[in-house]
Amino acid sequence: MHLAVLHGPNLNLLGERRPEKYGTTTLAEITADVDRAAARWGATAVHFQSNHEGDLVDWIHTHRDAVDAIVINPAGLTPVAYSLLDAIRDTDRPFAVVHISQWHALDGKERDDIFAPSAAVYLTGAGWHGYALALEALVFKVRDRVPEENSAIIGP
Repeated sequence: MHLAVLHGPNLNLLGERRPEKYGTTTLAEITADVDRAAARWGATAVHFQSNHEGDLVDWIHTHRDAVDAIVINPAGLTPVAYSLLDAIRDTDRPFAVVHISQWHALDGKERDDIFAPSAAVYLTGAGWHGYALALEALVFKVRDRVPEENSAIIGP
């Protein structure tokens, strides 16, 4: 099983950007943790980070047939990236949304997440552990072909 793990804008600065909100774990450390989690489940993960929506869309178009599921942290693109959401949905693969912080209450404001209604798995506020948890949930969904109406939602 092959999973894509996509990281949106500013996530390349994890570990140094707003550590009080996002922690001190770097993207490289998250990537290594996700790779270990994938190996435990007999899966592989390929990672891609971009600060640009179009680059993420292009990556998905190029690799759509090579992955069985997608984990994405759309970060700041979360309320507005309709072309990214369409690209993911057009793969017809299950996908998980991960937010390190509590997205819906970030900075004390309610925020919309256009990805949430389509996600097979949704994790928010679990810190960097959310990536491995999302990967594990997707492995089970792909292997067991869990119907969408039984999707896992962890968060608000």
